[in-house]
Amino acid sequence: MSTTTLLLLVLLLPLLGAVGIIAARRFPNIREGVTLVTASLVAVLVVIMANRFMSGEVFALTVGEPLPGITIAFKVEALGMLFALVAGLLWIVTSIYAIGYMREHKEKNQTRFYTAFAVAISCTFGVAFSANLFTLFLFYELLTLSTYPLVTHTDTPAAKKAGRVYLGILLGTSIGLFLLAILVTWSVSGSVTFTQGGILAGKLDPAWAGLLYALFLFGIGKAAVMPFHRWLPAAMVAPTPVSALLHAVAVVKAGVFTLLKVTIYIFGSDFILANDVTGGLIWVAAATILLSSLIAMSKDNLKARLAYSTISQLSYIALGAMLASKSGLIGASMHIAMHAFAKISLFFAAGAILVVTHKKLISEMDGLGRAMPVTFGVFLIGTMSIIGLPLFGGMWSKFYLGLGTVETGQLLLLGILMLSSLLNVAYLLPIPIRAFFSKPADGKPYTKINEAPKTILLAMVITSSLCIILFFYPDPFYQLATLAVGGR
Repeated sequence: MSTTTLLLLVLLLPLLGAVGIIAARRFPNIREGVTLVTASLVAVLVVIMANRFMSGEVFALTVGEPLPGITIAFKVEALGMLFALVAGLLWIVTSIYAIGYMREHKEKNQTRFYTAFAVAISCTFGVAFSANLFTLFLFYELLTLSTYPLVTHTDTPAAKKAGRVYLGILLGTSIGLFLLAILVTWSVSGSVTFTQGGILAGKLDPAWAGLLYALFLFGIGKAAVMPFHRWLPAAMVAPTPVSALLHAVAVVKAGVFTLLKVTIYIFGSDFILANDVTGGLIWVAAATILLSSLIAMSKDNLKARLAYSTISQLSYIALGAMLASKSGLIGASMHIAMHAFAKISLFFAAGAILVVTHKKLISEMDGLGRAMPVTFGVFLIGTMSIIGLPLFGGMWSKFYLGLGTVETGQLLLLGILMLSSLLNVAYLLPIPIRAFFSKPADGKPYTKINEAPKTILLAMVITSSLCIILFFYPDPFYQLATLAVGGR
């Protein structure tokens, strides 16, 4: 199979799956079979693509040129391959989970759910493999629109209000700031093509570079840097599989991925470091890390606490990007993957608790660990990886982020990262501890509560196992992150 054919298949297969899902809408088993088969094929193709990319093959495709010098084009580079690998592998796991969740919870509009999910994955691959800012912007916006039906899935007034916040912030920031940044980049450099080492050196007055970077930072609303973060906790009204998509597989990762891609391939780390482009902006990420962690501690609703945790963890990636050192960029790139597997495990566990017990508040979960040991065991593993403890994959990305602060002499930022990890302990670890070791409010053990359906458990076990496996074998993501920073 040629590289062009393989690239096209990865981009288009989710869309073909969406058509098949609609066609099978009257037959739930067939509809879900189409979802699983499509997601499985995509996962296999993405792994094949990654192996061939690492062997030196070039994947490139130009679809058209709507304006002179502006093309809709795709090219696989190391950072995009890393992101696509995460999305491709987690789609199949999330689909397994979603089938059990949607059936057990008796959710309505399931065909719409699976269709929108497949379209969103296709848009995610479009973002990952974009060869220039124009193509990235196009698929970035399509991703927002394709996930809107997922956010408003329940059709309740709260869901519709969350959808308005979701569209308002994400479209407002992208059109008002991100698009402006792209136009300024085109005006200054005459190009929007992603290029190793960047395209702005010698073309942009360093005095204006910080302002342009700020337009990108705040314009990429999916990165959820404060104050443009409210869409993310608002979207928690959606079903748990949607939360998993938002937090681990696609949307927020598309945001921080875009910021990283702009940093590496538009500005270039040498230009940023030589001109202190991100000197003041980096403290916005640092503040987001700490403030969102403190807010997370105050939330009794489990999904709300996890949402603010995600906002904090995303700014780890933003901070690594703005450090612009080799280790900082490697750590930020690896954190896309390490956080994805850990956070999706936490959301899977939260969904399992909701399906079985209908409990949403942490204060109501005392003693549940004895009735649901697998679920809370998964939650504990995801927690340990988010904290960054040894034996869990999250340690590696946090290690390189810390090393990046040392390389750039930003020891205060190192202290902030360490303090943030302690806050991770404070707002996440008590959840499994009280579930296993505290007694229920009435003093009686749970006797009628069991684990979630097998498909939900299977998905949780897979993702939590990967949190451990990635500690011992982080090589695929480390190699891609290193190539992204150093070029090929």
